[in-house]
Amino acid sequence: MPELPEVETVVRDLRPLLLGRSFVKIAVSRKSLRRKWSRAWEATLLDRCVHAIRRRGKWIVIELGIPCLVAHLGMTGQLTVASADQPREAHTHVVFTLDDQTELRFRDVRRFGSVTVFPTMVHADRYFLQISLGPEPFDLTDGRWFGSLNATRRNLKAILLDQTIVAGVGNIYADESLFEARLHPTTLGNAVTRKQAKSLRLAMVAVLTRAIEKRGSSIRDYIGGSGLKGEMQNEFRVYGRTGEPCRRCRTTIVRIVLAGRSTHYCPRCQVLGTIVEPQRLRRARASRSPKATG
Repeated sequence: MPELPEVETVVRDLRPLLLGRSFVKIAVSRKSLRRKWSRAWEATLLDRCVHAIRRRGKWIVIELGIPCLVAHLGMTGQLTVASADQPREAHTHVVFTLDDQTELRFRDVRRFGSVTVFPTMVHADRYFLQISLGPEPFDLTDGRWFGSLNATRRNLKAILLDQTIVAGVGNIYADESLFEARLHPTTLGNAVTRKQAKSLRLAMVAVLTRAIEKRGSSIRDYIGGSGLKGEMQNEFRVYGRTGEPCRRCRTTIVRIVLAGRSTHYCPRCQVLGTIVEPQRLRRARASRSPKATG
């Protein structure tokens, strides 16, 4: 699934190609997307100028004055701009023709992605609130991040995948961030010290920044908005490297399953923290203990 760096790359690719342009025609070849396409949306979008393109978590937001087009790439989605004479690939479900006769194409083999229209940006932001979309990794403070970790007994891998805690991180960059921070993926959130929490936050920022610079990771279907592939897959430290030597210490990379996802780590570089009882349970236990008498 495209994660934050891949989606950010698509957004950056689309900006110079879409800003100032307007949609003059919309063709939908398949209505059975995750969110059914409404014909009423077409009248809302046609002849409106693209004012801004931004990312929120793994979502792409294209603002057209008042209404906005919101896309999620799901597992195999692609949002690219191509010339009208370039043949459309199979599984191209929605085509937006621009006033310069180029086409914004939404293609999705497995159809887990979606393209939705909201009447205003306020409605889109309200939707993100309804799904409890968490803060961006780049906006996290040390205090908020430590509080989120300390409040749960879930393992770090599951926490990083939880879009209500931090938006945009997926399986690839969770593994890479934990390796960068030297933290074992099974470490419980409430076992992490403030220093370790800060280390993980900084590792996330560093890994995501590096991945954006490399245009994301092209493992299977992902391509950027201009059709170019990413290069971050050539620099993975642990993800997808089961049985290979750690680039840091030469120990063999191990694969386990956590939170239903393949998880890769180095047994030597990534230490397992001590399980710590949640603060609320410590207080409850202390209140039940007999008071000391003099």
